[in-house]
Amino acid sequence: MSAEERQRAIVGAARRAGSVEVTHLAEELGVAKETVRRDLRVLEAHGLLRRTHGGAYPVESAGFETTLALRATRHVPEKRRIAAAAAELTGEAETVFIDEGFTPQLIAENLPRDRQLTVVTASLAVAGQLAAVEGFTVLLLGGRVRGGTLATVDHWTARMLAGFVIDLAFIGANGISRTHGLTTPDPAVGEVKRQAVLASRRRVFAGIHTKFGAAGFCRFADIHDLDVIVTSTSLSSAEAHRYSLLGPQVIRV
Repeated sequence: MSAEERQRAIVGAARRAGSVEVTHLAEELGVAKETVRRDLRVLEAHGLLRRTHGGAYPVESAGFETTLALRATRHVPEKRRIAAAAAELTGEAETVFIDEGFTPQLIAENLPRDRQLTVVTASLAVAGQLAAVEGFTVLLLGGRVRGGTLATVDHWTARMLAGFVIDLAFIGANGISRTHGLTTPDPAVGEVKRQAVLASRRRVFAGIHTKFGAAGFCRFADIHDLDVIVTSTSLSSAEAHRYSLLGPQVIRV
């Protein structure tokens, strides 16, 4: 097996399982651990994987985006903590935008139920989850439905968003980087997110540590466009401080 074939196999395994370990890869591929570590360094340099102690995990990019079903199986306890902390930021907001994705779906679960709230979303999952909540008005944005994420996109969705002024937006992204801002692989998705940022008075990004430092194809917002970043303690305090210097408050839970 050539180095290229081996590295392709490593990326495939990481995307299927969500992460890979050096020891296991060495056994599976029949090579030395140092060979695997060298492959991981190469793959990280190409932006395909992010190395961890003893292994690596895949980075979503222009050519790779996980489905909603797969996201619901990865880092779930971390996502639940982040979602609960993000939902506490709802405050006195009367209108809220909930982005597509599994973590935003968890935020929707944690929204306060003791008062009236208007929820705007492109996510069919979020709309279905909240439609029966007493006191909630749910506005589902129209458009083309993406099969992998069950969310609406394209000009119909963005045009509808452009007609709103929203108190608070919970924004997701495939990657967040101090250099490249918030990004996503699909231009149609990026346009919806960009319009949500423009339409909202306050903007909260909620995402797990693996999102940080990653960059996709389409940039839809800068770090200074955010008011708050909510993530977990898996993101180092030093790195969190670097993001806070660009404007937003950073909350680690």
